[in-house]
Amino acid sequence: MFTIITRRPLWVNILVAVVILFLLVFIFFQSLQYFTHHGTYLKVPDVGNKNIKEATALLNKQGFDVWVQDSVYYDTLAPLAVVKQFPEPDASVKVNRIVYLTVNRAVPPVIEMPNLVGMSFRNAELELKARGLKLGDTSYKPDIAKNAVLEQSLDNKAIKPGTKITMGATIALVLGAGIGSAEMPVPDLFGMNYEEAITLLEANGIIPGSVIPDGSIQDTGASFVFRQQPERYNENGSLNRIRRGQMIDVWISANRPVKKTDSTQALLPNAEPSLNEY
Repeated sequence: MFTIITRRPLWVNILVAVVILFLLVFIFFQSLQYFTHHGTYLKVPDVGNKNIKEATALLNKQGFDVWVQDSVYYDTLAPLAVVKQFPEPDASVKVNRIVYLTVNRAVPPVIEMPNLVGMSFRNAELELKARGLKLGDTSYKPDIAKNAVLEQSLDNKAIKPGTKITMGATIALVLGAGIGSAEMPVPDLFGMNYEEAITLLEANGIIPGSVIPDGSIQDTGASFVFRQQPERYNENGSLNRIRRGQMIDVWISANRPVKKTDSTQALLPNAEPSLNEY
């Protein structure tokens, strides 16, 4: 081989080398065009809302690679459904381009229940939305804090802040209705069982206030009311008035009180017995 090269003129060898180099460059660019599919473009199909397996099969069939890059949770979408894709549908890309998918989680994530009590209804609604929770039924009960959250519940049970729940759960709220404009006579709770007194107050839209026990009481529910504030009658013997949403404090004892009178004491409707008279 070296003899053939040395026998030929130098310019011939140079020409042959140039031709060989040209052929090598030509073959290189032709093969590069083949492997990179230069000038060949495909449109990305729309796989939104499709199951991840179905979406992957469709993309692979049309010459795309698939990579699941993220997952989110929407309770309105089917588990493992495609939420987002990149490149977007109908985008023109080369063959073997990677299509990145975001899918809906199969299992809802667990979060902590926020503390909504004391918030305004609007703020509570925004907080629920930010946490991925749904607003359920809202009800009202008399309270001075109008439209403020008084109670929060899940599945008809009160739920404490910090309780682990699944995202997408429905939270029901009890809101304050404010103080009513109509007045009513203060109910007479004297001698009532504590639970009966609370039931009567709630039935009239009055909020049970402080509960002050007389001595040691083992069972509050079985105790009896012997004093209340405000009282039913004022100093002039007239009925005191109260509005829905206001409070009544009660004093309770273990024994049922009995109001006693003697010949020197008139039985006035506003008479306030002492503990010694029971």
